[in-house]
Amino acid sequence: MSIEIESLVYRFPSGVTALDGVSLSIRAGEKVAVVGQNGAGKTTLVRHLNGVIKPTAGRVVVDGWDTADHTIAQLATKVGYLFQNPDQQLFARTVRQDVEFGPRNLGHPQSRRAELVTWALEATGLIDRADTHPYELSLSDRKRAALAAVLAMDTPIVVLDEPTTGQDHNAVQNIAKLIETFHGQGKTVVAITHDMDFCAENFDRVISMSAGRVLSDAPPDQAFADEEAVRNAALESPQILRLSQALALPPTTSVTTFTEYLTR
Repeated sequence: MSIEIESLVYRFPSGVTALDGVSLSIRAGEKVAVVGQNGAGKTTLVRHLNGVIKPTAGRVVVDGWDTADHTIAQLATKVGYLFQNPDQQLFARTVRQDVEFGPRNLGHPQSRRAELVTWALEATGLIDRADTHPYELSLSDRKRAALAAVLAMDTPIVVLDEPTTGQDHNAVQNIAKLIETFHGQGKTVVAITHDMDFCAENFDRVISMSAGRVLSDAPPDQAFADEEAVRNAALESPQILRLSQALALPPTTSVTTFTEYLTR
């Protein structure tokens, strides 16, 4: 399922322009990270993908659907969206009910719903907390519960807004495995992140933004080697890139490539 964004402009009712002529294409099955400082327009951009926000000008087309012509409910069949704040997403009396809400509303039969819910809870490590009220969980566990709700929808496009926030090392590694699982299934993954190491390790393409515009759009090695774009987006390059530069090795964001250079 491809995503086409054409000259996208979005202005808040206050008149502030959050997106100023963004154009980009995302092919089916890509793993794309969107990075930039707070206020760059990242969340505003991805909220157009499931119709939460409609363009002021320009177009957003998801799998041939102009999002301006479709409801959030319709777009939910194509796009699963993890909010940055899980408290905006969780509402049911138990974690299981929250996770089941999406596949039930998408019309999956009961047997398929049960399968998806169990898989999502196991994948996020919450199977033992399935009957717990979401607000009895810690913030990091609520984030995982919201992620489970997205997983259970089994959509071909998955949007993750700051998926690693508040997560420990094991949870971050688990999220990385899920992203690779999605990729293996042919799903498109679009993620917003402030974790540049996580970004470089898990995504094939990095879109840097500032002031509602795209500064660069390239593979990680090229994106973080663009010093002007990194500076203007107020980013810090991944540790492995900084280390390779400090050792006067060819710049890379890949640990495997770095060790190969070091061995030589």
